[in-house]
Amino acid sequence: MIKFLPILLAVVYGVVMYRFSAWRLRAELDARSTELVDPVLKPVIDRMARALDLPRIKVHIYEIDPVNGLAAPDGRIFITRGFYEKFRKGEVSAEEMASVIAHELGHTALGHSRRRMIDFSGQNALRTALAMVLNRVLPGLGPMVAGFVMSLVMARLSQSDEFEADAYASALMTKAGLGTAPQKSLFRKLETLTGARGAAMPAWLLSHPKTDKRIAAIEANEAKWGV
Repeated sequence: MIKFLPILLAVVYGVVMYRFSAWRLRAELDARSTELVDPVLKPVIDRMARALDLPRIKVHIYEIDPVNGLAAPDGRIFITRGFYEKFRKGEVSAEEMASVIAHELGHTALGHSRRRMIDFSGQNALRTALAMVLNRVLPGLGPMVAGFVMSLVMARLSQSDEFEADAYASALMTKAGLGTAPQKSLFRKLETLTGARGAAMPAWLLSHPKTDKRIAAIEANEAKWGV
């Protein structure tokens, strides 16, 4: 029993971290967000709502500067203030913003948002347990090796989620009559919009797939769907 104690402690730690992280995220979003009300964006969002047979799609503005979108574990969809300001300045079109919302709707519909929160907590638990085990074999190196292994695993899972959410967004945008062109054009802008410098990192360590691979996947789906 004693030899399994580190693993048991890691599992308990993971559960506690999941509950705490979910509570903290919800509190943060409640305190720093308001509903998005924009007369230019409303028509394209309404088109997607009709495509989904929904009365409306509620979107929130998260008051932070980084350019990003977010699907919360409770199902809410957020666009950051930084992203919204890019739209207001004309750097992002209404249709491109709609593609971001469609992508985040995909994360929610496919269960990624809640699973990511669980994965994050589980990752911490597994890293702790793996580090304890490896440290017996590789004294002093266990935590580093465990961290590297978990980074590889989580990056692969995250990239898979992104491809799935992209496909959902493509299908929704197509059904809504908006097409996938805004989705692809936004991808080409993202590194400039976000000021990203991740291009120097190995693609398999990035949480999001490379732009060219995302666009290629969208075009492959279009060919498969006969769009």
